[in-house]
Amino acid sequence: MPEIRSIETAWIPMPDGARLAARMWMPEEAARTPLPAILEYIPYRRRDRTRMRDESMHPRLAEAGYVSIRVDMRGAGDSDGLMADEYSEQEIQDGADVIAWIAAQEWCDGKVGMFGKSWGAYTSFQVAAKRPPALKAIAPVMGTDDRWLEDIHFYGGVLANDNFWWGSIMQLLNALPPDPQIVGADKWREKWKERLDAMTFWPALWLQHQTHDHMWRRGSISENYDDVAIPVYFFGGWADLFRDTPFRIAEHLKGPVKVLMGPWAHLYPHEGIPGPKADFLDEMIRWWNLWLKGEDTGLVDEPLLRFWMQEGVAPAGYHSERPGRWVEEAAWPSPNVSERGLWLNAAGLGDEADTNGEPMRIASSTDYGKAGGDMCSFAIPGDMPVDLRHDAGGALLFRSPPLDEATDILGQPSVDLVVSADRPQGFVAVTLADEAPDGAQTLITRGFANFAHRNGDERPSPVIPGEEMRISVPLHGIAQRVAAGHRLVLHVASTYWPILWPSPEIVTLTLKPGHSRLNLPVRHATPDAPDPRALPEPAPRAKRKATQLREGKLERDWRMDLKTGTLVHRVFIDGGVFGPVGDVRLDETGTVIGDVSERIYEIGPDPLSARAIMKQSGFFRRDDWNPRFETWSEMTATKTHFVLKASVTCRDGEEEFHHVDWHHEIPRNGM
Repeated sequence: MPEIRSIETAWIPMPDGARLAARMWMPEEAARTPLPAILEYIPYRRRDRTRMRDESMHPRLAEAGYVSIRVDMRGAGDSDGLMADEYSEQEIQDGADVIAWIAAQEWCDGKVGMFGKSWGAYTSFQVAAKRPPALKAIAPVMGTDDRWLEDIHFYGGVLANDNFWWGSIMQLLNALPPDPQIVGADKWREKWKERLDAMTFWPALWLQHQTHDHMWRRGSISENYDDVAIPVYFFGGWADLFRDTPFRIAEHLKGPVKVLMGPWAHLYPHEGIPGPKADFLDEMIRWWNLWLKGEDTGLVDEPLLRFWMQEGVAPAGYHSERPGRWVEEAAWPSPNVSERGLWLNAAGLGDEADTNGEPMRIASSTDYGKAGGDMCSFAIPGDMPVDLRHDAGGALLFRSPPLDEATDILGQPSVDLVVSADRPQGFVAVTLADEAPDGAQTLITRGFANFAHRNGDERPSPVIPGEEMRISVPLHGIAQRVAAGHRLVLHVASTYWPILWPSPEIVTLTLKPGHSRLNLPVRHATPDAPDPRALPEPAPRAKRKATQLREGKLERDWRMDLKTGTLVHRVFIDGGVFGPVGDVRLDETGTVIGDVSERIYEIGPDPLSARAIMKQSGFFRRDDWNPRFETWSEMTATKTHFVLKASVTCRDGEEEFHHVDWHHEIPRNGM
């Protein structure tokens, strides 16, 4: 095993004089022979918040012969400066400057690779689009090429409640101080105060951009795929949000593209849930060895696209495993996939259009969508969709006959709707389910479309009540087998709470039989194809250098007030945003971390009763350092405006250090 030197903090100077804080893992041989470097560049605090996750990856990359570097973005962790928004021009330029600095160091041979999950995937794409000469390949994990089509803000042009939820999480993260052991006991309060004074409430910032404008074009490599000219290995999961990007980049990027899509939630594949897990680090090292060391690792000889074809399962809010098999395709679109059309007839889904029958109408209740879980699962128990029969009464249902044979769906289904609405503002929510012989309905995929965006996402236009509209509704990408004897069931609804913010009024949709169609990408058997290369199981995880001081807990439920008709969704996590980890001491630094969060979405029979609330608190504790922070945020709406209120309170021990309140009223623009 090569000897690895861990450098707790290295300072990377930026051209304007700011310094970014980095943690590094350096093989001792780099002092004699320059090595390639691997960069992870995110805002999530390398010193504490991602410390344990970083230690599960970066030392192994160093053992494979790379200098591995984890950098906090400007304004985050211990780095200098301020963070004004996600994916800013400054952030991406800093990323390119970090790569230039790495390549110029005597321990680097001038070749750099870049990877990261979620935010780190975005920045991998975006920095690659700036074409820094030393960046030779990237490995984005669970991010997107298109911030308008596939981000947490809007789904199908409809406002997502994740815009509020994730922005509220960043409200807390942006309030955290630098570590006095790193920036100095005499400077940390000054730097903390500077950050706090500059803070804004990001959900309001994002909500001021309700169309496909410059905000979302910035950082979307789909605006010009030719900007990314280096090899890309994309990793994703079917329980994650970012399920369409692999199909688009495989079709549009000109350089080498490789894709691995597993059954996973928003986790690195070596930690992947649902299983089976895959040794992400082994796969990534094969990638870097090919493009940074010039070794023949066999990757270019394989089909470039690999997908986990999921078998059907009974619906549940948590799956530890998803049975299935790996399938491979050489290119996308694939000649092995053809489209099957099923018409939305009065009698259900049919191979032929049948226009007989009366128009079909639905005015979905405001609680439709309660079975949908989260759009982006983190594999927290309860965050995956449950039995869609809980929602079946609030939608038009179109069932297929029982399937004569198993059907493999691979790609992005879509629905071509001919529909009218009785209000000037509305949307459609379409859900495709696998219905077992016992009637249980398991989500396959879903998609949404804002009627005001039927003529384009740049300029919303009100619906003309009663006028037929032709709406194309793309559903999220999926690879899933529907067993023989099961049925496909399509839900068509006019609400989807709590995933989507509701229209201002109850909307009635009208569809004529035989005028709308479900388009299914069906994969055909390829009996002559060789079995895919086996993916190794992840290596046993090294013992974490942390001590659990207090157990956390998780509560998640929905409840209906039968007096008022109010539905309340609640998620309470004691010990973190993404899992009930309790209070933890990081043994190497002595820092104790604790967090509590509570998210509440409530709605009554009137869409204008919708209300979202987020409460968070947290602390760091070490010796005489005990900063504490509390945040609160709320979103409501009138018929014409969104109303957002929020506050942040920070304490240095028991003494209040900073407090701010925000109040925003933002006009609704086709939402």
